This record gives sequence, structure tokens and C-alpha cells, in this order.
Amino acid sequence: MKWTAVDNYDAMSEYGAEIIFQEVAAACREKRPFNLGLATGNTMLTLYRLLAEKLNAAKCDLSQLQTWNLDEYANDGVAVPESHPLSYRRYMKENFFNRLDPALGFTDRQYHFPDPEDPAGFDQALADAGNLDLQLLGIGFNGHIAFNEPMSPDEISKEKFAELPTRLIALKEMTIATNKRLTAGGEDIVPRQAATMGMKQILQAKKMLLLACFPEQQVPLSEIRNGRIGPDLPASYLAEAADSEIVWTKDVIDL
Repeated sequence: MKWTAVDNYDAMSEYGAEIIFQEVAAACREKRPFNLGLATGNTMLTLYRLLAEKLNAAKCDLSQLQTWNLDEYANDGVAVPESHPLSYRRYMKENFFNRLDPALGFTDRQYHFPDPEDPAGFDQALADAGNLDLQLLGIGFNGHIAFNEPMSPDEISKEKFAELPTRLIALKEMTIATNKRLTAGGEDIVPRQAATMGMKQILQAKKMLLLACFPEQQVPLSEIRNGRIGPDLPASYLAEAADSEIVWTKDVIDL
């Protein structure tokens, strides 16, 4: 696993956008399919603007690009509507998809979100497409990736946790409180459930890129860097991946 320190949020955004752009552009030039795993949240806002600008400027043919988002909120086992303020479909359209030049050929048939009513269908579609070429990740303050929340080693073995599929889960109170503060403007509108891409699908990605820019992420990142791997620290599984990179902003995180 590679560790990369950058100066600040803007540098992180440019660094991440350039890595993704180079991977997608290479696939476009070679006219081959590319499966890009996407994350949401404040960490990715500038990255998506920069990535769209780079793809538009290069006039990349995106007709063979498919995107696979990590998660979507749910209530009572049903995905929140796109009209919900925290809908990840809404987030992706506003911050990335709608910024792409329509002439590039990317359509609404090419993006995918986990369906809380049919999570296995998401996994099958991804497997049929050839699994992820690159997965963009953030890290929760408790070490989660996507909404794969930490579990005690007494509950589940390290090996079984790595095999968890896409599924509907109940969110932990820390995650709800964090998202209420960071993305809901303090309003009590954060759903209590989410459909999340499974650990198995994430870890099958050929390349993983994790970005971190909040001081609260220092503790889980420090534990990963110290070599701790287990289901109580989901992001730690990146340490065993063949091609993974963690990028952090050194103005707020001291590693």
C-alpha cells in the first residue's frame, strides 16, 4: 500500500482527479470498458468538478464507462427518492454526472447504485461487467468504507468480513451524527439505513484510492499505518490489496 501526503484539500482533489482521469482516459483511448467505483461526501466535491473538467477538455469517449456508487440511503428498506436532500443519486448528478459534456456519450444507463430491495442484483451486474477497475474511497471517522461499519472480531472473523456482499444495513449512531453535522446542515434528516457496496466487491477492485482530509480521520489512519487489520477497522483491509493508495492532507492530519 502506498501512502501519499499532500499539502491541503485542493492539492488532494487535484491529485485524485488526475489519477482517475489518467485511468479513464487510457481506457477510452484503447476503446475498452472501464468500471469506476465512486464515493460521495464533502471530501469528493472539488475532485468531481476537476475530473469533469479534465474529461471534457480531453473529449474522452465515455460510451464504455460504467460507474458504480458505494451506497445509497434508505428508509424502511427502500432507497430514498432523488428529491431527498441527502440522496446520493442527487449528489452525483449535481456534482459530477451533469457536469460531463453530453457529447462524451455518458448516459443515465451507465451509472449504478446499490438497490436496498435487490442488493444481490447490484453484485451480479458488477460481476457481469468485469468488477471494478478503480474504486474511489473516503474513510469514516470510525474507519468505515462505504457504509461497511466496524464489527467486533467476536462477531465476525477477519476472513468473513472481507466476504460481506452488498446489503442493506442499519447505520451506527456515530455515522448518523457525523453526517447530520457535515452533510445535513445539522438537520435531523439523515436516514437510519443504507444500501452499501460489500467489502467483497470493494476489495476485488484492481486499484483503490482513498482520500482523507478531516482531523477526525487521523486516529483510524494511524491505526492502519501501524499495521492493525480487522473487521473493527474496515479501511484497514486496503493494506492487503495489491494496488491501493491512501492520500491525506498534512495541513489537518499528522501522520
